[in-house]
Amino acid sequence: MTLVQVFETIWETFQSKDSALQPMWDYVRLNHSETLRSPLFPVILTVASYFVLCLPYLVCDINGKKWPAINRYKIQPGKMPTTAMLLHCSGVTLYNHVLLVFPAAVAQWMWRPPVPLPERAPTLLELAGGVTGNLLLFDFQYFIWHFLHHKIRWLYVTFHAIHHNYSAPFALATQCLGGWELVTVGFWTTLNPILLRCHLLTTWMFMVVHVYVSVEDHCGYDFPWSMSRLIPFGVYGGPSKHDVHHQKPNTNFAPHFSHWDKLFGTHADFSFAKTQ
Repeated sequence: MTLVQVFETIWETFQSKDSALQPMWDYVRLNHSETLRSPLFPVILTVASYFVLCLPYLVCDINGKKWPAINRYKIQPGKMPTTAMLLHCSGVTLYNHVLLVFPAAVAQWMWRPPVPLPERAPTLLELAGGVTGNLLLFDFQYFIWHFLHHKIRWLYVTFHAIHHNYSAPFALATQCLGGWELVTVGFWTTLNPILLRCHLLTTWMFMVVHVYVSVEDHCGYDFPWSMSRLIPFGVYGGPSKHDVHHQKPNTNFAPHFSHWDKLFGTHADFSFAKTQ
């Protein structure tokens, strides 16, 4: 038996075992099939995840300097979002979803039949690999898109400038975007799992994780549990690097990782000197 055949045997044996996620997948597949197959489900999942994940940071912003233990991690402690800012960003987010995202999902529902639910659940390795692969692919796509919208003035003024109204980002500013940008981001988020042939459960997990890391990038806090601190070797950008982008817009274009900015010379490190 050759080495290749040995690895093929090991892989087939590994694949034949039930995933640790199988009982959970069987339950939701058999009891909530119609809900999961609806084209509206991913939209509701991502929108609900967005506001739920913004909530802890919103509480921190509202309480501000009343919580010194929390405020010490604020990247720009002298620039707390005002009530008007929070309401504006919430309004833009709801406006875009009501007038763009939900109509697109309903239109999709009219011409695309409900997707079949596979019987087999993904393994934990497939789930983690699929989520990571989608994040890396999106990071590459958005780096190019973001770079072009900063370098071509018409694109910046027409579509992207609204996101840079705030030099000190906060969680609810994450989706304070022009409609075109939101549609583009949604398109890649939907298309990439199809290109990578991901399981539906992996697709939904990627969508939630993507919402989380996007909110964290904009939260304005550099907590000890931030992804940039948990992932070693400086390969991940995180809130401090994205904060630099809002202060110096010609740097740190990649949304999550740092390798593309380092490769193209647009990377900028963050100085932890507090801005007053």
